[in-house]
Amino acid sequence: MIEKKSENLIFNGQQLFYSHQSSALNCEMTFSIFIPPQAKEKKCPVLYWLSGLTCTADNFTSKSGFQRYAAEHGIIVVAPDTSPRGESVKDIKDAWDIGCGAGFYLNATSEGWKDHYQMYDYVVKELPGIIKTNFPCNDKASVSGHSMGGHGALICALKNPQQYQSVSAFAPIVHPLDCPWGTKAFTTYLGDDQTQWSEWDAVELIKQGNKVDHILVEQGLADNFLEDQLKTDSLKTVCAENKLNLILNDREGYDHSYYFISSFIGEHIKWHAQFLN
Repeated sequence: MIEKKSENLIFNGQQLFYSHQSSALNCEMTFSIFIPPQAKEKKCPVLYWLSGLTCTADNFTSKSGFQRYAAEHGIIVVAPDTSPRGESVKDIKDAWDIGCGAGFYLNATSEGWKDHYQMYDYVVKELPGIIKTNFPCNDKASVSGHSMGGHGALICALKNPQQYQSVSAFAPIVHPLDCPWGTKAFTTYLGDDQTQWSEWDAVELIKQGNKVDHILVEQGLADNFLEDQLKTDSLKTVCAENKLNLILNDREGYDHSYYFISSFIGEHIKWHAQFLN
């Protein structure tokens, strides 16, 4: 059962927010969904958007301006929250990079976290089931995201190449085993046994033979997190070594913000459209 929270007309499509009780996360969750005008006449493909650290379902929806392009290309766009939330959900007060707002799109195994932090199962299994049941979508889907959500998009696609036609990312965390954000999250959610970590790391998954046909990455060269946290060159290297079709656009002067995302989201939706339509 899903409950509509709001609805607005934009570019002749519907921008809606819903809440529902998640069985995967054991809490109430919120997602936004844009229904393009073409959905009045036919079923449309879906692009799932995964947001970054501290974000909710609202950030991308209200800041990126994606609706203009999704309406043009006839694509449903779904943006879930970034983590479980609520009084019963474990959190660390004043830690913005762990807990609520920082689910990292994995399935936690650590005590205290595993009861709620199953974001991978939510994004890959539960949420698509809800969308297919309740909205006019066809069987084609792609996935995109930003920062932590770029990490999520990459691992979801690499682990489920049959489920997504294409994957793109803005400033993704590509090698969380080798960056402070990732090692903190993995230690917290997965424990100290690093043999578990590689299945949630895009670079490691590609090394292990996981493949996806179409990858597009956008990276601002003025991004303060590029060298220490994002390590985009690691993805470039491993894709070249394993002959994966990566398009990497380095953008001079752009940072990590939604100004960056809004500048190129139209190009990403157009790129996904060639595989979805």
